[in-house]
Amino acid sequence: MGRALSVVALVTLAAAPLHAAGFSIFEQGSKALGMAGAFTAQADDPSALFYNAGGLAFVDKRDFSVGATWIRSTKADFEGANPFPGAGYKAEQETLSEFPPHAYWVQPITNTWKFGLGIETPFGLTTSWKNPDQFAGRFLSTKASLQAFDINPTLGWQITPTFGLGIGGIVRVSKVELNRHIPAINPFTLMATDVGRLNLKSDYTKDSYGFNIGILHRWNESFSWGLSYRSEIKVDYEGDAEVTQISSGNPVFDAIVGTQIPFGKKLPVKTKIDYPAEASLGLAFALTRNLLLETDVNWTGWSAFKSVPIDFTGGPGNSLPDTSLPQDWKDVYSYRAGLRWTTSPASQWRFGIVFDKTPQPEEGVSPLLPDADRTGYCVGYGHTQGFRYDVGLMYLDFKKRTVNKFRPAEGPFFGTYQTRAVLLGLTLNF
Repeated sequence: MGRALSVVALVTLAAAPLHAAGFSIFEQGSKALGMAGAFTAQADDPSALFYNAGGLAFVDKRDFSVGATWIRSTKADFEGANPFPGAGYKAEQETLSEFPPHAYWVQPITNTWKFGLGIETPFGLTTSWKNPDQFAGRFLSTKASLQAFDINPTLGWQITPTFGLGIGGIVRVSKVELNRHIPAINPFTLMATDVGRLNLKSDYTKDSYGFNIGILHRWNESFSWGLSYRSEIKVDYEGDAEVTQISSGNPVFDAIVGTQIPFGKKLPVKTKIDYPAEASLGLAFALTRNLLLETDVNWTGWSAFKSVPIDFTGGPGNSLPDTSLPQDWKDVYSYRAGLRWTTSPASQWRFGIVFDKTPQPEEGVSPLLPDADRTGYCVGYGHTQGFRYDVGLMYLDFKKRTVNKFRPAEGPFFGTYQTRAVLLGLTLNF
């Protein structure tokens, strides 16, 4: 029982299910969103601090941007398969509605040196299942949440009139939470029974640092290229787990369980997540005076996410056995193409498409983190004079993900997940 509960807490801190590759959010600016994130070789607004710090080198005046991306699920269903939870079983997630924000400030220092400060939300979101007390996957997850934001001071250097370099530091602040049920075999009925509800929350982290670097080469008026890198960041979490007992209706069984699980106590716990490094290569081509095409390839080093250790530090009677849960994710690529159409000196239309691979192996897919390959279709508009703003819209279609494998620590939970989402971004520029 103690080992089973420790695995539960471990999965809690391992990750939170999201509507982006793995548990990352690449949509950190509405101009880039309209072009499906194909922005590395342009990086010509303050969101360059996220997409390619090399673009900061070309800033010639103070600029400030603030905005958010509304992420809303339109479909998040599960259909079961044999042997468990069985063919014909269906479940549905609560409608996701989140607003990860972004804000940027850029400022020339001299003609060649520039400074910028960004606040980004590169990881986050929440998954919550409807009717949690009846949900067949409630022993894996009923709700999971991860919040993270980066503070990103950056320095840009315009080495030549056409070549820029940017280098920045990253301070990552994040926390995680999970709710799920705890099972036990009732010796009187030989059936699995709900005996507790686990709630695990971490404190906001500190002392989690990384860096970003980028180069942008505007070769001529017809071609530019850019290369961007954001480092891996290891984040250590501390928090508390608490288990609330659920009565089985049998006082003898409840008393037995009460001797095995420390109900109603704060169980101090530590763990860590290795957030992946990311790199992007972009090529931008001016097809005509008013029409620009960019293609990007993004690499994410998800192989850093190999396992999640967990250590209970509360001592005898206030802890559970330490353990670790394998993840074994793999590095993946995403492919983006965006078209920018300047219709007037004050107006731009943008269009884009992205194909994003999942890093998650089949045996790791569960109600906690049902990830899948996805394709995003984008359109955007920008007003570039006077009251300046950018709007971007993405329709994100996940490929159906069928699970026929499982890890022994979690047990079988077979079936097919299907998800769709809409992302709407708005950024105001001052």
